[in-house]
Amino acid sequence: MSLFSKILGGGGKGGKGPSPQDAIQKLRETEEMLTKKQEFLEKKIEQELQIAKKNGTKNKRAALQALKRKKRYEKQLAQIDGTLSTIEFQREALENANTNTEVLKNMGFAAKAMKSAHENMDIDKVDDLMQDITEQQELAQEISDAISKPVGFGEEFDEDELLAELDELEQEELDKNLLEIGGPENVPLPNVPSTSLPARPAKKEEDEDDMEDLQRWAMEAM
Repeated sequence: MSLFSKILGGGGKGGKGPSPQDAIQKLRETEEMLTKKQEFLEKKIEQELQIAKKNGTKNKRAALQALKRKKRYEKQLAQIDGTLSTIEFQREALENANTNTEVLKNMGFAAKAMKSAHENMDIDKVDDLMQDITEQQELAQEISDAISKPVGFGEEFDEDELLAELDELEQEELDKNLLEIGGPENVPLPNVPSTSLPARPAKKEEDEDDMEDLQRWAMEAM
């Protein structure tokens, strides 16, 4: 039986080894026990130091005995420190191993589940299925395009002619808007008449002669 098996309480060759969880728990209990032992030794070292100081000048024999006990306690304390470091290392290694074991176990479980899921799948059938899906999608797209295409019921028009007519209408509307914006200043003036004005009527000249005769008569009467 190995020393490690003795510490963890393992059996002989035919006995089943402890589980990682049990070993980790045992190591934690050992750590707690040694930590308490540390605290006890630290207190004893402090007590022996006080005894040595108290009897240093009065009772040298008692002071020396206290210092010897203090040295023994310090040696035990150093041993416990080393043991705790070793146990802590073992516990961390076991925890990591336990974690890795659980991870591998779960990965194996997932691999079996994936294998079971793919067990009834045939790659050729999958390819055929995907090809059928692609063909049906293309057919659906063709149907959608055919439905969305406008139907003229036999009426066909030249699109270029329609666009040209539309351009003419837009130009007429633009010219109309420009005339409305320009106002009366841009309205063309009427042409100057080419014929001469009619002559003064003869009656007007006779009236002027009568007025001159009347003025002459009035001057003679004065």
